Amino acid sequence: MTVALMWEARAAEGRGEELLAWARAQELPARPLRRETFRAPEDRVLVITWWDAPYDADLPELPEPDGELTSRAVHRWRFSTVAAD
Repeated sequence: MTVALMWEARAAEGRGEELLAWARAQELPARPLRRETFRAPEDRVLVITWWDAPYDADLPELPEPDGELTSRAVHRWRFSTVAAD
């Protein structure tokens, strides 16, 4: 099964580039099958990692950024693949 972990944060005012750089620099203790980083308006950053694991597996995730880098708590979601029709 493939599990996708999504991590999304919104930067504090004027700190979008810093949040993006922070997210890209985060090392995970294990290597996912795939990792992609996205940005969106309002200084939002999204990181998706894909893992070959059961849905409820204990998988490494990006942490909350320190200090006042974000304007709110990080949002996290977990998804599993769906068989093709």
